[in-house]
Amino acid sequence: MKIKTSDLTLLALDRAVAHALGAPDDGNGLPYYSTDWAQGGPIIQREGITTAPYSTHNGVVREWKAGRDWPMSHSPYHFGTTPLIAAMRCYVASVLGDEVDIPEELL
Repeated sequence: MKIKTSDLTLLALDRAVAHALGAPDDGNGLPYYSTDWAQGGPIIQREGITTAPYSTHNGVVREWKAGRDWPMSHSPYHFGTTPLIAAMRCYVASVLGDEVDIPEELL
């Protein structure tokens, strides 16, 4: 099923990151790229992705933005409720585009 990169969450986002990395889907489970800094952090560093608070309310960050130094397909920034989610959406969009195929059972 086609889904916008900006709508990817949880397992669907992790699956898209694995696909963008070219990792095999061997059925042994995916790393939690979008929730585990040990998994997603190296991608952020290697790809030069930066994150920053985007939306705050009473000093609390509600949404994060992530981007790269070079222009991406349609939007220079990608957003998420955490820096890792925003950064992994940014990475997936830069490799796979603004829409990706995701198995329905992961949605």
